[in-house]
Amino acid sequence: MKYFPIFLTANKLNVLIVGGGDVAARKIELLLKTTNIITVMSEQVNTSVERLINEHQLTWFNHNYQNGHLSAFNLVIAATDDNKVNAAISKEAEQHKILVNVVDQPELCSYITPAIIDRSPMIIAMSSSGSAPILLRMLREQIEKALPNGYGKLAEFSYKFRDHVKARIKTIRNRRSFWERILRGPIGNAILEGNNQQAEQQLIASLKSEVPPPIGEITFIHTLDGDPDKLTLAAHREMQFADAVFYDKQVNQLLIEYIRRDADKFPQDIPSSILINFQHALELAESGQKVIYLLAEHQALPHNSALALSHITVKELVSGK
Repeated sequence: MKYFPIFLTANKLNVLIVGGGDVAARKIELLLKTTNIITVMSEQVNTSVERLINEHQLTWFNHNYQNGHLSAFNLVIAATDDNKVNAAISKEAEQHKILVNVVDQPELCSYITPAIIDRSPMIIAMSSSGSAPILLRMLREQIEKALPNGYGKLAEFSYKFRDHVKARIKTIRNRRSFWERILRGPIGNAILEGNNQQAEQQLIASLKSEVPPPIGEITFIHTLDGDPDKLTLAAHREMQFADAVFYDKQVNQLLIEYIRRDADKFPQDIPSSILINFQHALELAESGQKVIYLLAEHQALPHNSALALSHITVKELVSGK
């Protein structure tokens, strides 16, 4: 990755914006969604910037950029139309190890602002690393259409009951299984439809009942030519909910990016065409984990007596037809 994605804690930001035009106004409007600890440095500001300064009681240094003012801030945005001034701001920020964004000059930036989809408190940030802004805009449109506006309500609901669930359900794996069932089922639908009281009553009733432990399973996914764009929806969903994944060097490593990020990964030195590590996968499944075993191409699974005699659910998917 050319850029490392990161979210900054809003109440710890102290931002300086150098510039007073339309670009500065847009940056201020975006920042005001998270913080009002904003200082504007510009001898002249347009009507929009002046209105924002007055409405939100922002600090205004009514002079143009001067060296020596940046050390009081932890994030700086250069929004002037003077390349020399922008370069000087970037240089001073770098000297003080301050995050700096120079509008439309990525080579002078230590960070860039991503495209944002706001379903607060759910935030989706996307970037093409500056390579394809039109493609990024198209992707953002697709995601915004597919993502219900009420997803923020699901996040708020989860936060409200997080401690209650943690106190009642002791292990991380059990809690994840519980929340997945809640948010994907009738309770989640009730929240999206605005029936919060009904959802809360159902959740409390669920917590009072015995919470079953997660049931382990093994899903073998035949990846054929390994093209990630040919992943089926069924395979993608299985991979997103995996606790552990097995794969060898013959499997396209790009597919590993589609596995849930905190899943345990077990690369195998011996190709699955020679030996499948049934024993380790079975041990994990018997402990309640959801195991994914990625197989290159499409080969018939050899018989394994231990797996056949176990109570573990075994599934096979062919992805990439």
